[in-house]
Amino acid sequence: MKTSSKMYHLFFVIALLISILSCEKSDRSTQDSVIDYSNQEHWLSLPTDNPKEADVFYVCPTAWYKTDPAESNYCAIDNPMMLIGSQSAFNRQATAFATVGNIYAPYYRQADAGFILSKPEGKRWDIIDSIPAKDVVAAFDYFIKHYNNRRPYILVGHSQGANALLFVLKDYMKDHPEVYSRMVCAYVIGYPVTAVYMNENKHLKFAEGADDTGVIVSYNTQSPSVAPGSNIVVGNIKGIVINPINWRRDETLAPASANLGSYLPVDSQGNSGKIMNVADAKVNLAKGVVECSSVDENAMYKISGAMGLGVYHSFDIPFYYYNLRENAERRVNNFLEK
Repeated sequence: MKTSSKMYHLFFVIALLISILSCEKSDRSTQDSVIDYSNQEHWLSLPTDNPKEADVFYVCPTAWYKTDPAESNYCAIDNPMMLIGSQSAFNRQATAFATVGNIYAPYYRQADAGFILSKPEGKRWDIIDSIPAKDVVAAFDYFIKHYNNRRPYILVGHSQGANALLFVLKDYMKDHPEVYSRMVCAYVIGYPVTAVYMNENKHLKFAEGADDTGVIVSYNTQSPSVAPGSNIVVGNIKGIVINPINWRRDETLAPASANLGSYLPVDSQGNSGKIMNVADAKVNLAKGVVECSSVDENAMYKISGAMGLGVYHSFDIPFYYYNLRENAERRVNNFLEK
């Protein structure tokens, strides 16, 4: 029995090592490959005509997760879960900008959220840089060279998509100042944009109000009850934020009555629609987040509580859907007038 037990243990260890090595090998082989964005199947949204004067380049949040520990930490570009989840995110988020410009949205090989969130901030950047950001940069480069035709554009990304856009901003824009000169605004939402990041990238500017162009807009939304460090998305990272209702960077409260409309579920089938007087917004400078105090924490948790009670990560864009639309239209019009 002892020998049998030892043999079982040995086989288990060998199997585990094979699994780990196979996963690492899969990650490395995936990392070495390059996605061909001339293939239309690698685009979630690819307009056939361009009736608007500006474009929108949208990068969706994490829409895939591992269902087996032996899986690679990165999904394939044609993973069915990712494809379906990305379309769902597009419907909740990117549609806010449908009146603003022609929306281009690439698929990309996403990292597993649990894998990302288990790492400290520096390691998270390495994870995104290894595959997801490289795909997004490649997709953006193809968009600029083959689809954009020198039109002004805005960038929109949420969560992992926002993190990937930070690489576009810090690297691609620095190397391509002419391309950067046509950027109206980058809505980098659901991932902290820190003072350190801005200081290291002097070519970038953070928004000061509702009208400036060539700037970054960023915030993460939570309840005032969430203690510092308890938001699993933000952790102890302090972001620079702007209020998505009054477009101020101080702690002036923007009441729900000033909100132009939220885009939230309106029936039992999960269909979304415009709802008024739902979400207020107030910048908390100490925490580096936007706090929403007007919604029912428990009700929001029932809709999307994966990140924890009071963490409104899933609602970063839906809470302020029509404010973001109006603001993007405003900035684009300002840019075109110049």
